Amino acid sequence: MSGLLDVTTSMLTTVSRLGAGLSATPAARQPEQLLELYEFEACPFCRKVRDALSELDLEVMVYPCPKGGTRYRPKAIDLGGQAQFPYLIDPNSGSQMYESDDIVTYLFATYGDRKPGILLRGPLATVTSAVASVFRPFGGASARPSRPPAKPLELWSFEASPFCRIVRETLCELELAYRLHNVAKHSPSRAAFVTRSGKMMVPYLYDPNTEREMFESAEIRQYLNDTYGA
Repeated sequence: MSGLLDVTTSMLTTVSRLGAGLSATPAARQPEQLLELYEFEACPFCRKVRDALSELDLEVMVYPCPKGGTRYRPKAIDLGGQAQFPYLIDPNSGSQMYESDDIVTYLFATYGDRKPGILLRGPLATVTSAVASVFRPFGGASARPSRPPAKPLELWSFEASPFCRIVRETLCELELAYRLHNVAKHSPSRAAFVTRSGKMMVPYLYDPNTEREMFESAEIRQYLNDTYGA
């Protein structure tokens, strides 16, 4: 029953942000070095940045910083000087910044050669992102005890998928860093993903620590809790 509730509320979240984080219009160029994002799943401002990353088809290294987190939240504060999220680091340009609208604008200007749409920055984007978070206010909000993996996990996902959100919430709560591969609709990255996984279905998790690979949000969540939950 709890699984059905999770899916239902995640779908409501998707509907409230319909059009954002759903389809990719790929970036004009890809960064040579992986972007780094300190954020947490329940934050509506962080969602705006993840929406933009999905649309631009950009990969990013995600460092979850839920409330009460002790693994990456203190590091983010040391790096930027504030307990504020999202926080983006671009090692390609040396840029580091807070403020979701500034980050979205930077990503589109630097890698997209265009301006973001109204669902990605500005007042409307903030309001709809905040409304989306109302349906799942506690998922991915606070840290739970966990054991850190030796190597970061990898997740194939796109922001508008309600099933992917369930997995990202668990990764966030357990403070598990992961490389996020965005494969939204029309993403050119989908072909390589299908070659690897055998079908176009997300979420898809790869754990290099155990060599496990799997689909299905419920199965992934159970695996993460069993393997890394304390």
